[in-house]
Amino acid sequence: MPRLAISPEFLRGLGALTRPVRRDVAVAVRRFLLNASAAPHPERVRNCRDPRVVTLRLADRHRGVVVRQEDVYWLLTVLPDAEAWSYAQRYRFGVNTAIGIVETWDAEALERIEPALRRASESGGRPLFENWCDADLLNIGVDAHLLPLLRLMTSESHLAAVEPLLPYSQYAPLAALARGGSLAAAWRELDACRSRVADEIDPEDILAALRRSPDRAAFAADAAELERILTLPGWCTFLYPPQHTYANWPAYEQPVLITGGAGTGKTVIALHRAALLARAATGPVLLVTFSQSLATELSTRLDMIIDDEVVRKRVEVGNVDRIAHRIVAEAEGRAPALVSSDDLAELWQEAAVGRFGSAFLLREWEQVILSQDLRTLEEYQSAGRPGRGVRLDAESRALVWEAVQQVVRRLRESGRRTLLQLASDAAGLLGRAVGDLLGDEAPGREPYRHIVVDEAQDLHPAQWRLLRAAVPVAPNDLFIVGDPHQRMFDTRVALADVGIPARHFRLRISHRLPTEILSWGVRLRGGGPADGLVAGNAAMYGYRAVDHGLRPMVRAYVDAEAEITGLVSTVAEWLEEGVPTAQIAVAARTSDLVRTARTALREAGITVKVTSLHGMKGLEFRRVAVIGVADGIVPAPDALTPADEDPTARAHDLQRERGLLYVACTRAGEVLYVSYSGRASPFIPA
Repeated sequence: MPRLAISPEFLRGLGALTRPVRRDVAVAVRRFLLNASAAPHPERVRNCRDPRVVTLRLADRHRGVVVRQEDVYWLLTVLPDAEAWSYAQRYRFGVNTAIGIVETWDAEALERIEPALRRASESGGRPLFENWCDADLLNIGVDAHLLPLLRLMTSESHLAAVEPLLPYSQYAPLAALARGGSLAAAWRELDACRSRVADEIDPEDILAALRRSPDRAAFAADAAELERILTLPGWCTFLYPPQHTYANWPAYEQPVLITGGAGTGKTVIALHRAALLARAATGPVLLVTFSQSLATELSTRLDMIIDDEVVRKRVEVGNVDRIAHRIVAEAEGRAPALVSSDDLAELWQEAAVGRFGSAFLLREWEQVILSQDLRTLEEYQSAGRPGRGVRLDAESRALVWEAVQQVVRRLRESGRRTLLQLASDAAGLLGRAVGDLLGDEAPGREPYRHIVVDEAQDLHPAQWRLLRAAVPVAPNDLFIVGDPHQRMFDTRVALADVGIPARHFRLRISHRLPTEILSWGVRLRGGGPADGLVAGNAAMYGYRAVDHGLRPMVRAYVDAEAEITGLVSTVAEWLEEGVPTAQIAVAARTSDLVRTARTALREAGITVKVTSLHGMKGLEFRRVAVIGVADGIVPAPDALTPADEDPTARAHDLQRERGLLYVACTRAGEVLYVSYSGRASPFIPA
């Protein structure tokens, strides 16, 4: 019987077909795998550049293109007949001789570009790769067929011109050399393209190369496995090499932190890591994030990855607030009462004293006192105040401390707490070894054996202390993913400062965003460093995309009514183009704009996701419209600290607002539409 490997490109092609054709293709592929009667048979391709390429007739006037090696068939794509024949003739396939992964080459296009490069080289200029001999280049996996073209290049623009035609594992190390980097720098780029070390590499063994390429092929041994690959989203099956490496590493001896920009796959890694730990059955696993809406989304996605009910039950998915609530409720014998935001605001208004207003006191409490778990005035007097712009002498600190304690006392007397107080109390309960609070299987005082944290940049130090107390210090204890540049709340903490000395890895390649949206988003965000999670600042340097697409559409309207009309028209066009409603989202900064947009779209018979900028966190869509990005709306005036009260806090508020808009805009994997009426937000790149 044949063995079948499925390419993610095949799944994308399958999804683009009409429903009847898609059904016929799926039936034909199942028959082929099972070697059933009426199964399609391989047909050779004339004038192909790779003799292993064949086609399979999968539906009326549609063919699959396949690379065959012995009884293994790598199903690359499905296309209409003429396009399938052209594809089969155009490409060749090989094995990277340095790291052993499979590579796809646009051989026809490279042949066409060769005369242009030759003419360019005749105009003079130093050869781009003159400092490296052929052996050097072959040693970093450069394909021997590519060497003649490389010797014709005299500028980085020549290499950039052929980038779309090269496998990324070829382009990345060459780009490092072209920028003036060393062979060691080229090797670093190459290492990022592999998920496992190959002992021996046979350049003719496509099967072994596919097994080293988790982003290029998924093997189906039976009909059930094939069905799973065909029906689940691609991220459930295909992981890019760094994602696969980090998610599947057998054992980390210390906590691990993985950071990366939008679209680099942090959440996917967290989900697959939780699944791996659950299958290992070494103890309860907690997959946790900062909000319940995100926790619900994570739970739904984890259900897709883990189809074994017993394994799935080993993973609890939740947010930190609910975990804290349950710990305190179990310990105290009743559900803790929480203070409402309105009542809390009133308490801070009453506590305001002199030049220290309610907003200042609240931030001082959350960012200094609760953050460092300060219990006495003496501790507060000697504590550092990172991120706070107003200096306080001893007398001022005493005044602020008394004002804060007034609120704390009022809360205690009424039996109410804030969510951060709840987290701090829960951490203290675990720290005092109160016993098994979360079930019979808890190992000692720690409720969990493994904790996986998503969206880590938005957790407060009190919440980090809770998570640290909830898992024993042991290999594979804490696995953390996040991005300081996507922070939505003013929580700045280095993990080492809360007892979590994490080993840090960085993801640099966005697989969701095209270069055009990514570069626009980086300019929107400011591109500068951001603090949090690690000591010092994290920079965006080296963050890049590998695909190209459309530039963001920025539309200006004369008034708000015209802007809403433009939104409805744009979304209607997207639907006419065949984009599913589930792949479209609309976001705005204010609840009024959200309601107005939702109403207008519904009146037009359009039902797509419409939410606040905050509500876009952790989601992804093909097309996103962000409306109301006008001065006076973004940044939201009410979210900014007055400059005369605390200029540093105001600067932080502005960066938080930038980050909020950046998060919403970078949910778009295909098209980004941004609109405003009146004057544009100062955040929109010129």
